[in-house]
Amino acid sequence: MFDTLSERLTTAARSLTGKGRLTDANIKDTIRQLRLALLEADVALPVVKAFIERIREQAVGQEVSKSLTPGQAFVKIVNDELVRILGEGHAPLDLKEQPPVVILLAGLQGAGKTTTAAKLARRLIEKDRKRVMLVSADVYRPAAILQLETLAAEVGALYCESDAGEAPVRIVERALDEARRSHADVLIVDTAGRLHVDQAMMDEVAQVHAAAGPRETLFVVDSMAGQDAVNAARSFDEGLPLTGVILTKADGDAKGGVALSVREVTGKPIRFLGAGEKTDALEAFHPDRMASRILGMGDVLSLVEDIEDRVDREKTEKLAKKLKKGRGFDLADLKAQLEQMLNMGGMAAMLEKLPLPGNVNPAALKDEAGGKRMRRQIAIIDSMTPSERRFPKSINGSRKKRIAAGSGLEVQDVNRLLKQHAQMEKMMKKLSRGGMKKMLRGMPGGGLPPGFR
Repeated sequence: MFDTLSERLTTAARSLTGKGRLTDANIKDTIRQLRLALLEADVALPVVKAFIERIREQAVGQEVSKSLTPGQAFVKIVNDELVRILGEGHAPLDLKEQPPVVILLAGLQGAGKTTTAAKLARRLIEKDRKRVMLVSADVYRPAAILQLETLAAEVGALYCESDAGEAPVRIVERALDEARRSHADVLIVDTAGRLHVDQAMMDEVAQVHAAAGPRETLFVVDSMAGQDAVNAARSFDEGLPLTGVILTKADGDAKGGVALSVREVTGKPIRFLGAGEKTDALEAFHPDRMASRILGMGDVLSLVEDIEDRVDREKTEKLAKKLKKGRGFDLADLKAQLEQMLNMGGMAAMLEKLPLPGNVNPAALKDEAGGKRMRRQIAIIDSMTPSERRFPKSINGSRKKRIAAGSGLEVQDVNRLLKQHAQMEKMMKKLSRGGMKKMLRGMPGGGLPPGFR
């Protein structure tokens, strides 16, 4: 989401190389680049002006310590200011109330409220062990009611039926009654949206809010909406007592400015980021980690949490035991690894959270590591017989042609996959023989990280 902004900020910081002190003169060009980067990222102009002024005040005259280069010192100032704007820490949902605790989702049409309601329900069910009920008060879009019913079944949530001919306030009152009788811990209310803010819409959502009496009122906003999102956030903040924000479509071509603008304009914490269409694609928003990601320093903590949540430990342990016994890493094992990576959003999602060297283009890496390529590789393995998966060396020219035809790809694609497997098998053999230290010593830069010496 922050690729362009991240690249521009890194370039700006590099321009300070060789300076012993940050002065008004030597940071002038860097500040200009920073301003352009923020504007290009769709950050609202008043937010950019305030941000730049605070950066200038802190940077000018600051001595550069022996442990930091001027670029690093400037990046630290920017990082601290980004954290200040995005919020001091993760703000969890407040569910300390007599059940059912009501969470109301508001926002414009197309922001992703219905999908977000299901994602939030799944998160509360799986992580917080809550009994969740979903209800749609969107009487203008019958498809939204049907969509939420389908998603509720998918995530294992209770569902309160509603009808397009029913008044939204009546739907909410009935849902509250049903949630109490069903002993639901949480009731999530999906409200109607419009293509743009209008008074009739704001009056209706205010009435629904009054009837629901929610503990949490969350504004759902599309990360790609640009300045429209900022204007909508301001209107909703004036019309409703918002308690937080959920940013959706963060995996798309969003420039990232919406996150900075909405937080500054409303003063409300960003609670979650939606980064994908699947119902598990909702992650907690951590300002410090996001600031680190924006500045190209990665977000390893979130990556570790993703791995813990989504990697199948049983399969991983089974593979480790298999390798320990000296049995080979076959194509069925490779398929399992590819599927686990896809489950985590693919290599592209992982690369977003890894700190990459300044001379590496993350966008190019993501293109190379896209989910499409992994799905093609899985299709190739699926076109093989169980024997071929187990004994890849048995795959001759005629078999390659059959596999390529079966997967709808070329023989070159099959050859590429077999070569990749051979390299991975070689690496796995080294790992199983305790070759981790040798491998790390052979990596660019040499040396071992702490704990491996």
